[in-house]
Amino acid sequence: MSFGAIIANFQTFKVGDLIDIIIVAFVLYHLLGFINRSRAGQLAMGAGVVLAVYVVAVTANLRMVKFIMQQLFQIGFLAIIIVFHPEIRRALERMGQTDRWMATFFHSSRHDEPGLRGKWRSAIIAICDAAERLSENKTGALIVLARHTNLSEIVRTGTVLNSDVNPEVLGTIFYEGTPLHDGAVVIENGMIKAAGCVLPLSNNLDFGKDMGTRHRAGLGIAENSDAIAIIVSEETGIISMAKNGVLMRHLDRQSLYMRLQDEMMPKEQSTDKSKYPKHSVRGMLEYAVSGFWKGEDKNECK
Repeated sequence: MSFGAIIANFQTFKVGDLIDIIIVAFVLYHLLGFINRSRAGQLAMGAGVVLAVYVVAVTANLRMVKFIMQQLFQIGFLAIIIVFHPEIRRALERMGQTDRWMATFFHSSRHDEPGLRGKWRSAIIAICDAAERLSENKTGALIVLARHTNLSEIVRTGTVLNSDVNPEVLGTIFYEGTPLHDGAVVIENGMIKAAGCVLPLSNNLDFGKDMGTRHRAGLGIAENSDAIAIIVSEETGIISMAKNGVLMRHLDRQSLYMRLQDEMMPKEQSTDKSKYPKHSVRGMLEYAVSGFWKGEDKNECK
């Protein structure tokens, strides 16, 4: 394509074309990130190998291989839906999180409520203290920290408490022999929402022999939502954290505290003159308008 043709294409460029490019880039970016963060990455590589074999078969005119691949592609779409069912479900659930989209584009979220930062600070300290004590005593525990995903269905499977978070309460809940010790504690907005909750189990086959149902349940809720699960092993006392379908093990109190601070603490309001951050839609518009007026002021000075 010549340089003149490229210029001609830019002359016919419209606002709709820009929106089209932004939408496609946004979808591709999140699709690649989703594949990279989940087991879908390995499946996608396998699909790429199959596609490469088909291209070679067509190029080299391998009729038998080409015929088999064509028959495979006919049921390929249905097979993809079946194989990627957990990932597709999780992606659709996150797309339906309206408060998350509002927080992304307009910087308005229920997690920005006044006083919530103080509640989470106290809750995180209490969770880390409790996890350390439970680990020393080798008492099994499963704590779920709710973020954007609505966990009301999980809460309904347990006993609603609506209590403050402190090490004594968590220690009592998970003490062997109490009615709620086998279930999960759900913490929402820095408060214990419910205890004795039943979580979905993960189908991950890469579990070690020293990990039991608590680990599978913690990973299951992390696969099906954006919640974070803290697991204390009853056998070894090892503290683990599940997030986005990934299990991180052998955490101590300090490393757990740092991770929870990064993940759960609501962001402080910006002290910038602008009311909205630059990454939000309002912030970008405000930044662009302010830049325009600054440019006008400079031109007037000249």
